[in-house]
Amino acid sequence: MGVSELLLVRHGESEGNVAAAEANAAGVQEIDVPARDPDVLLSELGRQQATALGAALVAGGRPDLVRCSPYVRARETARLALEAAGLPLPIRVDERLRDRELGVLDRLTEAGVVARYPEEHARRRWQGKFYHRPAGGESWADVALRLRSWMSDVDAEAAGARVLVVCHDVVIVLLRYLCEGLDEEAVLDLARTTPVRNAALGRLVRAPDGGWVVAEYDAVEHLRAAGLPVTEHRGARHAHD
Repeated sequence: MGVSELLLVRHGESEGNVAAAEANAAGVQEIDVPARDPDVLLSELGRQQATALGAALVAGGRPDLVRCSPYVRARETARLALEAAGLPLPIRVDERLRDRELGVLDRLTEAGVVARYPEEHARRRWQGKFYHRPAGGESWADVALRLRSWMSDVDAEAAGARVLVVCHDVVIVLLRYLCEGLDEEAVLDLARTTPVRNAALGRLVRAPDGGWVVAEYDAVEHLRAAGLPVTEHRGARHAHD
């Protein structure tokens, strides 16, 4: 049967999220990210959001296992949330849960992509968001492929377990794509209409027939209860998606 429940958490607000928002507001081409993507830290607000997440983990059913993106912002979110919840669980990282790689488009705003890589911009518009693979990067379909492998492994390793997964917005959306059997149109509509907010919590519960039921998605009540701003950043170091 595999795992019984997936608790899907996006990392708290990062310094890359803040830098991307500032670049968009200023209309510049390049985002001044303070580190390479795997090393970007949480912002101060992001650390507070991660700590507030601990209450949601206690209230919504304690996880048995933790699987995490290797990126610092995800690992720190997991650590702070587990500490706040009083859950001394080991955090196992898996590179298949990392954020989507953008190749030559990394750190560029939409204006930067248009100015520096007009052919890439045109190719993306023709191929569509799901299948476009920027030079040196990944398409959404590429990310889904590595997540299929991860899902198979975690089902085999953790049958019957409730698994906390701390990762990135595109990873969460594509896990729903896989679990629910969505098509291209449906998953892009989900991403467009319900973007995953920082430190939001989702729950996918396995049904008796082996399918999945969305019990909760993009829940941020724990942030509001803590008096924290709810932040919606589409990606860590880019504005092209």
